[in-house]
Amino acid sequence: MLNWMPIQASTHAAEIDQMTILVHWLMLVMFVGWGAFFVFVLFRFRRGANPSASYAGAKGKFAKSTEIAVAIVEIVLLVGYAIPSWAIRVKAFPAENEAVVVRVVGTQFAWNIQYPGPDGKFGRTDIKLVGSDNPLGLDRSDPAAKDDITTINQLNLPVDRPVLVHLSSMDVIHSFGLYEMRVKQDAIPGIQIPVWFIPNRIGEYEIACSQLCGLGHFRMRGFLTIQSDAAYRKWFDDQEKELQPAAATPTAR
Repeated sequence: MLNWMPIQASTHAAEIDQMTILVHWLMLVMFVGWGAFFVFVLFRFRRGANPSASYAGAKGKFAKSTEIAVAIVEIVLLVGYAIPSWAIRVKAFPAENEAVVVRVVGTQFAWNIQYPGPDGKFGRTDIKLVGSDNPLGLDRSDPAAKDDITTINQLNLPVDRPVLVHLSSMDVIHSFGLYEMRVKQDAIPGIQIPVWFIPNRIGEYEIACSQLCGLGHFRMRGFLTIQSDAAYRKWFDDQEKELQPAAATPTAR
């Protein structure tokens, strides 16, 4: 891991970084090469050495060979790294019974998060129920919704377990960015997009919106807490207890 990169906090982060570094090395070689060629052209075809313009242009095999070499390297990066990495992220999803499954819904200007309760089912939501105290419009009268946990701008997850996020937006296009996890995906209204990763480093990280989404875009900031499995289970149990109705106070005799 290089110091100028965010820390690697997911199992696929090293693979993404390796591809990024290779692309940057290619860009550096091209920058130096084309810069040197530009300086050579300025000197070689200066007006003093070429009083009459030549409309045939420079001829030779070097330029064509260089272009072919660059194209080959780009194909290798695309076919050998980018496409396989992309295919894993969009096809090889973990089974929901083995993963921590959450819903993340972007809205101006917050991240609304929903966890299914012990029943493992997400409760029904209704746009008519959306309000300041119920931003997801969760219908608590639905049996599957009674044990659902909701948070705003706070995503808690256990370490070393697959995480499957069902991502969507309630209003405009947002972009769900977890840089240490090497995760970035647009949240689009009307579409639920699955995103998965395996966090492997305990810590606190930031959830950024990397898509300009309105005047309050600058304050659309959430937090991701990666915990040990025991700490996550305790947090989850504590959230469930808060959903239980308070015990009735005994009547004094």
